[in-house]
This record gives sequence, structure tokens and C-alpha cells, in this order.
Amino acid sequence: MQNHPITLADWLSVLESRHPKAIDMGLERVAQVKDKLGIGFDCPVITVGGTNGKGSTCAMLESILIHAGYRVGLYTSPHLLHFNERARIGAEFVSDAALVGAFEAVEALRGDVSLTYFEFTTLAILHLFAQAGLDAVILEVGLGGRLDAVNVVDADVAIVTSVDIDHTEYLGDTREKIGFEKAGIFRSGRAAICSDPVPPKSLIEHAEAIGADLWLMGRDFNYAGDKQQWNYGGRSQRRNSLGYPSLRGANQLLNASAALAALEVLRQRLPVGAQEVRNGLVMLDLPGRFQVLPGRPTIVLDVAHNPHAAATLAQNLGNMGFHRYTYAVFGAMHDKDIDGVIAHLKGVIDHWCVTDLPVSRAATAVQLRQKLLDAGVAPQNEPAAECTIQDFDSPAKAFANAQSRAEENDRIVVFGSFLTVAGVMEARKNANH
Repeated sequence: MQNHPITLADWLSVLESRHPKAIDMGLERVAQVKDKLGIGFDCPVITVGGTNGKGSTCAMLESILIHAGYRVGLYTSPHLLHFNERARIGAEFVSDAALVGAFEAVEALRGDVSLTYFEFTTLAILHLFAQAGLDAVILEVGLGGRLDAVNVVDADVAIVTSVDIDHTEYLGDTREKIGFEKAGIFRSGRAAICSDPVPPKSLIEHAEAIGADLWLMGRDFNYAGDKQQWNYGGRSQRRNSLGYPSLRGANQLLNASAALAALEVLRQRLPVGAQEVRNGLVMLDLPGRFQVLPGRPTIVLDVAHNPHAAATLAQNLGNMGFHRYTYAVFGAMHDKDIDGVIAHLKGVIDHWCVTDLPVSRAATAVQLRQKLLDAGVAPQNEPAAECTIQDFDSPAKAFANAQSRAEENDRIVVFGSFLTVAGVMEARKNANH
């Protein structure tokens, strides 16, 4: 390639423009380049797929293993503010220089194989991890499972967190079709963990057909708890008197149980003590996952962007105690089930600040307003209105408006997409500088 990019930003803009499709399903091209790079791991690898809960489960695994003294590589996507958030080694973001070096390695060996942005960057980060002398690797699977670039790695343990309707144009429009795609990360003879309490039949059948060692929530592992603490029970290991994960929300014990089941599977290779589990769960933080910011009015950031996540968000908001009014900063991709998201939250939110997002895939603020009206949200025009809908051209402006109207007993919820949350995080960062 002429005019080799030098900086990380240059590389990313070249990769964004290079491949004709943003998503190009299939693993042949990725596998070819992986083999040329000689990517392989001597340490245990855990892959985490699913519709919601992937990021939380990955964060818990990373935190517990780091507290146990292991050198851990964690790959997640997408990022909120900086690309480097996608790759962590030893709980630190990988540097620009290390990423550029890995991009150069992929570029040098890919030949004439065309790779999407996601495939190229995934291979670069896998290459980086393979060279880094790690004790454990945790890989969040992207959009699907079976045909996702991460699935070129044969994991020792594969987790599917939840199966719900999302990305229907790639994965199908039923839980059964999507369950089959998610189950594509399972491997024969290896542990396949599913923490969805009602797993699709297709996932169970696929695991059985390939001879994976299937661990099901409620059958092979479980949790129980009271207000103070909770317990995990697996096939042959119990963990008692655990503190609640510092990530808030209704599904976090499902995610934590899946993480502990994976560690139970790997306990000969990665032994972890009781105190390390406790510390790991209590001392972690994951931006944008029901993240409640300090101060008044209360501000909640949540990347919820499908109906399943929106239902959880509504439940979590309901558990927060009294707030006089709830303001929403809401921006979403047009290919999401926006009606399904609104259905779960329309009873919780009083004032809607709907926003455009800076990508062509996004629904416009005008389209979101129409969806709210169609869902029966009835804005009023008088000054002391109990319900309003206003349109903005950026999350920052929508958030500024909500802030200007919210009083200290109110709350502002930012949700609908990673880009909505990122836009508000960026605005807050700039305001504090």
C-alpha cells in the first residue's frame, strides 16, 4: 500500500474507507490471514457472545482474573470514546504505538485478501495478544457468533449470555434463528455455557450435535441470594457469601454466574480464590452499562439499544427510588426495533430529547419523534407540561437541553446507542476541561 498510514487515527480512517461492506459475513478471509500471521494461544481463551450482557460478563472475568494476579488480555467492541478501549492488557488500554505495530503486521501479510474494518482490527488485536505473554485471553464476540471474525479462534470456554432479537438482517428474525448463530462459537468437546434462563432449542440442539459440553443456567449452575449477598453453585464448586457486582442492574447475577461457571471449568489452569472473586466483582466499572453518575440531578448512561436491554433498563430505573421527572436523551440506529425499545420505556420517561447521530445508519430525530407519537406518547405545549418531545441534531445539544430543564430531584437517562452515550460522555468531558 502506498502512503503507509503512520498514526492510529490515519490507520482507522484508511480501514473505514477501504472495504466495500461494513459487515461481510464469512470466516474464510479472516482465517486465511490468521494462519499467515501464525496467531495461536498457549493460555486459556474465553469467548463471550450473546445479545446483551457480553460486556458486563467480560468485565467481570477480567476483573476477577486480574485480582488473582493473572496477566489478562481483553478484547471488546464497540468503543465509546477511543479505539484503544477495545484492547486491554493487564487492565490497561493498549497504546497507539502497539496498535499501529499490529496493524502493520496484518497489512504486511494479508496479501490481496480484502478485510472489513472489524476483521482487520480484530486480527491486529489477536496478533498483539498472541505476542504478549498472557495468562488468559477474553474475547467479546461482535454482532453474531458463527460468522463473527472473533470465531476464528477456538476458545477453551464459550459463553452465550442472552439470546434476543437484534441485528435481524444478518442473524434472522426469531430467537431460534439467532440462537443457532450465537451457538456457532461453541466447540466440540469444550465447555459451552449459556446463562440465558430460557435458551432457544436451536442453541441446545447445536451444542449437542457438535458434542460440546453444555452448561445451562438452572441445570448445571445457578445462583441464589438475599439483599446482603449471593451464592453461586456449579457442577462441583460453590462460591458463598459473595458481594453484589458493582455493575448495577437486574441481569448482573446471570452474567456473574456465567463468569464463575467459566472459571469453574478452567480452575485447574487458572485457579482463583474466594477473596479474589469477591474483590473482582465488587471493584469493577464498565462505562455506559447502567452507569449512574454522582451528583444531582441523577444522570444514567446506558447503551441499551434493543427491546431486551430496554426492558432491563426500565426495570433498573424502576428500582432507583423516587424522581420527580425523568428526561431522556434518546438516539438510535434506524435498523433497530425502535418501537420495541420505546414500548418498554414510554411509561418511565416524561420528557424526551430525541437526537440525530453522526452516522448514516442512524434514525433522525424527526423519525424518533414520529415513533414516539405512534406509540401514544402525547406531548403537551403549555409551559408546565408533564410530557414533551424535542428534537436536536446532536446528543450534546439534547443533553444540554435536558440539563437546563432538570431540577435536582429529577433524572436524565441517556440511551439508545453507543453513539448516544459517547456523544454525551464527550460533551461532559469537554465541559469539565
